[in-house]
Amino acid sequence: MKVPTLENERVKLSLLDLSNYEHILNIAQEKNLIYYSPSNISTPKALKAYVQVAVDGYYHKTTIPFIIYDKQKQVYAGSTRFGLINWKNKVAHIGWTWIGHAFQGSGLNKHMKFLMLQYAFETLKFDKVEFRIDERNQKSRKAVEKLNATLEGILRKDTLMNDGFKRSTCCYGILKEEWSNIKATVFNGY
Repeated sequence: MKVPTLENERVKLSLLDLSNYEHILNIAQEKNLIYYSPSNISTPKALKAYVQVAVDGYYHKTTIPFIIYDKQKQVYAGSTRFGLINWKNKVAHIGWTWIGHAFQGSGLNKHMKFLMLQYAFETLKFDKVEFRIDERNQKSRKAVEKLNATLEGILRKDTLMNDGFKRSTCCYGILKEEWSNIKATVFNGY
């Protein structure tokens, strides 16, 4: 599977792997960066294992992991990926997204999501993109709601967190027939 670099004037998303993950090592260690995630990236060893899982998924065609480069600030900002890719049903999840605190609220995430949604619907010809978010994570929920994603339901106590808490997960979705309107209204034709 050959993955192109996804890029616009603000952000560049290129394949994340074991040859480039060290660019985001410092960001991964920021306090509470992925508080609402069951993943662990808090140490160099944990980040490498996290990236290895993403790379393994890439080789099994179930994930496409990206390293995020902020072209405006000219620095690496974090990571995101397509995951749980179902090629038969043409459905993928966008998630595992984390950017350093300095990039949050800067518009970077919206540019990333545009590129990923455009790639999913226009290049891969997927029928649906899903987002799964911890019910308590209001910041991420609002960001996805601003994309006009529909809350489809809440999976109650479905994910065990690192601290032993069993979270509930909000499931949002965007359908391919909704994409052209979202592209024109939310992204104003980027």
